[in-house]
Amino acid sequence: MGKRGVTVLLTVLLAVCLLGMEKIKSREAGTEPEQEENINVGAETAESTAEDEPRLVALTFDDGPHAVFTKKLLDGLKERDVKATFFLIGKSIEGKEDVVKQMAEDGHLVGSHTYNHVQLTKLPVKKACEEITMTNDAIYNVTGKIPEYIRPPFGSWDKELECAVNMTAVLWNVDPRDWQVQDTDTVVKHVLNHVENGSIILLHDVYGTSVEAAFQIVDALKEQGYTFVTVDELILD
Repeated sequence: MGKRGVTVLLTVLLAVCLLGMEKIKSREAGTEPEQEENINVGAETAESTAEDEPRLVALTFDDGPHAVFTKKLLDGLKERDVKATFFLIGKSIEGKEDVVKQMAEDGHLVGSHTYNHVQLTKLPVKKACEEITMTNDAIYNVTGKIPEYIRPPFGSWDKELECAVNMTAVLWNVDPRDWQVQDTDTVVKHVLNHVENGSIILLHDVYGTSVEAAFQIVDALKEQGYTFVTVDELILD
């Protein structure tokens, strides 16, 4: 190797050494620029993913149908493009078939709340099943679909009934006791203070105060970024 070749080789080795020393200094001084940039990007992505996650809530109504209040509720929900879940009392369906039909046509989930609003666990299994099947038949005769979900009155459900009827019991975790207070502002305040992602809200569509509360709850939660779904969507998710 000539002098020129030796000089080139030494120059390359010196450059490599200097580059290595610069990297060492960078590590000692703190995170290297490229590493810091990657860390920040990762943090932003994680934060963005958390913010983009949908917040779902289910609005449910018991004790209907009511000829006046349920119809008003259905019209208001349609205007707001919101789907809800209705648990019907079988004996209340007669004479209000058009309301139940509108429920189904608007895309709401229709379930059972027994025929006479009875506490199922206080009945023999056979009698309890009659309460459920009579309501299911009444709903089927209007909608053409057999209900798959039931809201047991008083939240009282027996595992034995799952063997007798092929239905899923749906309870709740936000209860403003609207049937008791019958005050719109009180109901709205309670729900907004307790709702969170995955909440199932219990209301009753047989009170005008509850229907008005439902509209205010929907408007407020939509502004907060919540999406309203039927309970089957919430349970399946």
